[in-house]
Amino acid sequence: MQTSDQTQTDSGVKVLIVDDSAINVELLQSVLEAEGFQTLTAADGESARAVSKRERPDLILLDVVMPGESGFETCALLKSDPKTSDIPVIFLSALDDVKNKVRGLKSGGVDYVSKPVHGEEVLARVRVHLRIRENNRALIRDQQARLEELRNAQQAILVRPADLPSACFGVVYNPLEEAGGDFYDVVALNEDLFGYFVADISGHGSSAAFLTSAVKALLRQYSSPLFSPEDAMRGVDSVMRQMLGEEQYLTAAYARLNRRTRRLTVVSAGHPPLVAVNPSGEARILEMDSDPLGIFGALTLQRKEIRLAAGDRFYMYSDGLIEAEPGGDRRTGLDRLVAACIAHRGRPLQDCLNEVVNAVRSSDAPADDVLLLGIEMAA
Repeated sequence: MQTSDQTQTDSGVKVLIVDDSAINVELLQSVLEAEGFQTLTAADGESARAVSKRERPDLILLDVVMPGESGFETCALLKSDPKTSDIPVIFLSALDDVKNKVRGLKSGGVDYVSKPVHGEEVLARVRVHLRIRENNRALIRDQQARLEELRNAQQAILVRPADLPSACFGVVYNPLEEAGGDFYDVVALNEDLFGYFVADISGHGSSAAFLTSAVKALLRQYSSPLFSPEDAMRGVDSVMRQMLGEEQYLTAAYARLNRRTRRLTVVSAGHPPLVAVNPSGEARILEMDSDPLGIFGALTLQRKEIRLAAGDRFYMYSDGLIEAEPGGDRRTGLDRLVAACIAHRGRPLQDCLNEVVNAVRSSDAPADDVLLLGIEMAA
């Protein structure tokens, strides 16, 4: 490997020149450095990939015919590595037929310049692609800033256990992206009656996240003993059918707990079943057959009621939790969830939830939002 004698600084634009011909390298260096660019050099593909990982050049000028791997192979390997995949590659080659040009672009190159090269042409193309890259980076930064604002707004509307301690709940919420499509809410209807709501809007990102505030507002309209859990679900459904896009839908579960009578009422709309566990380790799964919200004109809901005792806990969650195991089905994931809830039932509620999520979601890269809401029946 050859390297330029020029001192590198963080402020300069760095271009990596990859060519086994010293004459070609010197020509390109003289053209680029005369215009203020910094240069790095490599004589083969393997060295070029090592330099790219270490130095992170802003652009690569890459020969095609070199010792060892070809420029096409080098480019494909650069694009497959997350550390170098976004570096634009311009091919420089005497192979100027259409077939090779197309092959270069398909391997991930952004341009193809025929040899013998002309300094002014190379310089012009380098500047164009560096400007394109900077524009793309600016767009990404802008999008990230907007998603961060959206994430903060979404997090702000979520109730925290400290906000409503009398509801005796804990929660783990890990959105897949900056803003997620999963949603939960906890509301006090009176001093003894509490509502717990979990929903999953199909899709991710801003389109799903924007709808969570609408769902919260709708739910709060029905946060009164005057309305049954079914009333709340049907109210959300009637509005969501007008707001959701094509092929979008909403699964939800609404649990209403009367802490004085210890009666728990659960209504499901196509959502995974609620799990209840008592201090002795006995578990109940409240399976229900019902329709998601926002799809059908005639909504089918199912309701179940159970009695709780002091120390009982129940768990509401999104399907991203039980589908997190690669290759596993929902039933397997549900069995893992129940086992984890039983195993950690003696821990304080929030600690229990953290341990359950860690036990069920063994994959480091979940494919969906993860939400687990736990509620305890106090003595």
